[in-house]
Amino acid sequence: MTAWYLICFLSALAVFIAFTNQYVLKLQTTIAITTGSVVISLLLILAVKLLNDQTALAITDVVGHLNFNQLLLKGMLGFLLFAGAIEIDLKAMKKQRWEITVLVLFSTLASTFMVGYLSFWLLGAMGWPVPFIYCLLFGALISPTDPIAVLAIIKQMKAPEGISIQVEGESLFNDGVGLVVFTTIFAVAFSGTAPTFSGVAELFLTDALGGVAFGLVLALVGHYLILGSKDANIRLLVSLTIPSAGFALANIMDISGALAMVVSGIFLGNVTRAKASTVQRLSNLRYVKNFWHATDTFLNALLFLLIGLLVVSMPVSWEEISLGLLMVPAVLLARFLSVAAPYLVFRQFRTYDLNSVRILTWGGLRGGLGLAMAASIPSGKFIVNGADLHSLLVIITYVVVIFSIIVQGLTISPLIGKSIEASKQRQG
Repeated sequence: MTAWYLICFLSALAVFIAFTNQYVLKLQTTIAITTGSVVISLLLILAVKLLNDQTALAITDVVGHLNFNQLLLKGMLGFLLFAGAIEIDLKAMKKQRWEITVLVLFSTLASTFMVGYLSFWLLGAMGWPVPFIYCLLFGALISPTDPIAVLAIIKQMKAPEGISIQVEGESLFNDGVGLVVFTTIFAVAFSGTAPTFSGVAELFLTDALGGVAFGLVLALVGHYLILGSKDANIRLLVSLTIPSAGFALANIMDISGALAMVVSGIFLGNVTRAKASTVQRLSNLRYVKNFWHATDTFLNALLFLLIGLLVVSMPVSWEEISLGLLMVPAVLLARFLSVAAPYLVFRQFRTYDLNSVRILTWGGLRGGLGLAMAASIPSGKFIVNGADLHSLLVIITYVVVIFSIIVQGLTISPLIGKSIEASKQRQG
């Protein structure tokens, strides 16, 4: 079996799980597919370890030879970030732009360092002496949150608008910031040279500012091509070239393709769509937004299935799974502190829902981006207790993300319900 055939079959499987979920489990789509990927992974482990099934062995062999850095960080990620960004409504977020900015910048960085220190201490205490720079790398990849699952629940329950805006705004923007932080630490960790403050700052700023500037260029080119096109299919194809050729060019230029995709997606989703609504022959670009929403859901589903199979192809031990479970409360604690601290200041100027911090903490689900970054870490660079750093961090990340989406995603509803009740009482 080739890698392309495997991806085709996994794509069909993801769609089948999503379709079946509508009539059987009736869960949010991301949660259903994540649960399905876990079940499939367990069945493959059973088939490989106990039954020595040749088909299962062939599948895991193909997955084990996939270049996840090229496939995910250099490929699928551009589509995922662009698809998420094109749905951002800047007008709705205008009232809370300062809160979102602080949460995106301060909370992401604070969580990165807190998780880094906590994981360094916990792993050392458990007899796994992982160097601090790699622990900081784990902090960077696990700190960005994924809005897809929890946003669907929030909208379905008709939660207060303020909560929805905070969750959506922070989650969609911190993907780009988190990836820039990750790539900066990644460069320091694997460059082989001693890091300096000026060197790291220059790397960060070049990556970030270059990505933002390039994203604006892509957005302007796409904007005029879409408005100037007479064919609806051409307009859709123009939007496709941004996360494909545009993202590839950003990577070649060594600037942040992630931020470029976020900036261009926001521009097209707000400026271009608003302008198109005033042009009679264009009517609106809702079909473009619907296409990218479906693409985002599909790629996330495929990503979870791929990472699930990647974990199966690794020599997983119960000790590594235990380390992953141990990291769950550490990640949640860092998330709580990094969100609660800004709210101590926010509440001095404005009244917020009493459950805001708890919802942002428990509803700050981890998703595909963290898994993609973990899978991109090179193999054979560091060995601890006989385990490769690559497989160790992938397994720990996988456990944290699975707990996040399945456990937190399935139990966030009561917290949102409390906010709805409190909102009704205030209005009554």
